[in-house]
Amino acid sequence: MRFVDEAVIEVAGGDGGNGCMSFLRLRFVPKGGPDGGDGGRGGNVILRADTSIATLADHSYLRHFRAGRGAHGQGSDKDGRAGEDKTLRVPVGTMVRDVDTGELIADLTEEGQEVVVAAGGDGGLGNRHFATATNRAPRRSTPGWPGEKRTIKLELKLLAQVGLIGLPNAGKSSLIRAMSRARPKVADYPFTTLTPNLGVVQLKDRRPFTVADIPGLVAGAHSGAGLGLRFLKHVERTRIFIYVIDLHEGDPLDHLNTVRDELLAYDRAMGQRASLVAANKLDLDDAREIYPIFKEEVESLGLDIYPISAQTGQGVKKLIQAIYEAMAELDEGKEQHDQPA
Repeated sequence: MRFVDEAVIEVAGGDGGNGCMSFLRLRFVPKGGPDGGDGGRGGNVILRADTSIATLADHSYLRHFRAGRGAHGQGSDKDGRAGEDKTLRVPVGTMVRDVDTGELIADLTEEGQEVVVAAGGDGGLGNRHFATATNRAPRRSTPGWPGEKRTIKLELKLLAQVGLIGLPNAGKSSLIRAMSRARPKVADYPFTTLTPNLGVVQLKDRRPFTVADIPGLVAGAHSGAGLGLRFLKHVERTRIFIYVIDLHEGDPLDHLNTVRDELLAYDRAMGQRASLVAANKLDLDDAREIYPIFKEEVESLGLDIYPISAQTGQGVKKLIQAIYEAMAELDEGKEQHDQPA
């Protein structure tokens, strides 16, 4: 299935059923009172976050969703049944906005989280509600209310604790394979990765964390060059950046500066995110030769660097341990910040 991270859909709650006008008709009760039942409430359109869904593709070609209508009321005080809800599954990390107002309706960040995006209309009232001391046979009932209608935009932003960031062909897909059980497509040409890939990483006796391979960063990505503008938003939720730098091709310091500049151009706050550098392709002779120089340059920027080979697995476990340590520091800082003064 193709990766789709945005979709605009129209949703409509079900209309409420009409109230009934009826009078009690029994052989031995000649003056039976009103017994018209109420109409049933219309169904709601509900969005539910589901970890088994990875894309909004289903909603890119099915764009209209309506919940069930409430049944009409009946005589003998029988109320109509409620309309059936329409539940749409979306990926965890989906943001929901009203297209007309721009209002953020919900940010679905947890499995099973739900939001009603179009409420069903109330059912109408049967004539039993309108009986009074002076009007014991009311010939009045009310229609059901229409369901809510709105156009909403769904925008998926991946929920990953760690984001792998680098230029095309830097080895991000190979690294996510080495770190986790994810199996992205890998080949030796730019823009092999056309969709973000997610993997789960876990060392023995340690809690797992999610890692995302973010594709598409090139110079000018923040203004739409390459695939960058489409995918830069997926790094917004990550706690830690791993800059994956190819030591085999070109100037690695220039590569690092290009990627960092694009993140800052997209959002200045990205510069405050915890970051590590993974110097990749240490299995190659020329990469091993240039690494000491690059290490000094990186450390002068205040960044920690880890030599790895995503191809052979060299240094990957040490990089994972460093990520765990960085996350522990972030958690400790958050706990201190949350404590009352």
